[in-house]
Amino acid sequence: MARLAAAGETVACRAMTATVTQLLARGPTFSFEFMPPRSDEGEAALWRAIRDLEPLRPAFVDVTYGAGGSRRDRTLRTVERVAAETDLPVVAHLTCVGATREELRATIARFARAGVRNVLALRGDPAGGPAEVWEPHAGGLRQAEDLVRLLHEEGEFCVGVAAYPLPHRESADDAGDLKYFAQKCGAGADFAITQFFYDAGDYFAFVAGAREAGCEIPILPGVMPLTSAGQLARFPELSGHPVPVDLAARVQAVAGDPDAVRAVGVAFATALCRELLAGGAPGIHFYTLNRSTAAREIHARLTPG
Repeated sequence: MARLAAAGETVACRAMTATVTQLLARGPTFSFEFMPPRSDEGEAALWRAIRDLEPLRPAFVDVTYGAGGSRRDRTLRTVERVAAETDLPVVAHLTCVGATREELRATIARFARAGVRNVLALRGDPAGGPAEVWEPHAGGLRQAEDLVRLLHEEGEFCVGVAAYPLPHRESADDAGDLKYFAQKCGAGADFAITQFFYDAGDYFAFVAGAREAGCEIPILPGVMPLTSAGQLARFPELSGHPVPVDLAARVQAVAGDPDAVRAVGVAFATALCRELLAGGAPGIHFYTLNRSTAAREIHARLTPG
């Protein structure tokens, strides 16, 4: 069984000081997600973004998981470097994609050696892309709930899972999403982070449904600021849902002015965050796309002075 390193061992113990659930219990939090870089240049840009956000003292940062090859290695290196070189608690993503149970165990052990205490357990998209039919890897795991159980078997991890205020592309309706979410809670999930969405009402409805299903874990809303006209097409590919008509119209009206588009998107995301926090959300989790500017601006608007 992999174990977390004991105090005094030569690992980044600063990353082990708190679990995500402990951090969320302290009051509204801000956290930021990054993607594994594709190149050395991308890795340098990622680190500039992390360093720009570090003075904000986020509750944690998380790094998404490349399913195989060099991106997976870069994910692991990034997680290890954040743990070793910063004071930021880091959440490592892990998916079932392209790995046997033993390979997953080896990755989990590597997280533990780096001092990582928090892991987000995801099934992951099919290797051919989200539109493909999901097929588990031979000798691997079928669902995120299986990965939640494996993480708890392998060490003392705080395990997060995904939540979907808007139906997952593979779900027929909201009831299906709540059913699978309840199964992940039953498997031992400690917290959840949602897919990005546009209407606070969708988030609060999902939380209410989860509570009715007996899931009491904290559910952190995910927000992705729209900062370019091209994202009107890109965001639906990522989430499986269209950008709201009113937001799309406001962006299209100024599509020829990148600064104006960004201003519209930042204002929309700021208003969404304010509504979420006012309604009792435990914090805001920003999907940064490895860029810090919009997230920092929204953070500043939400935390004046």
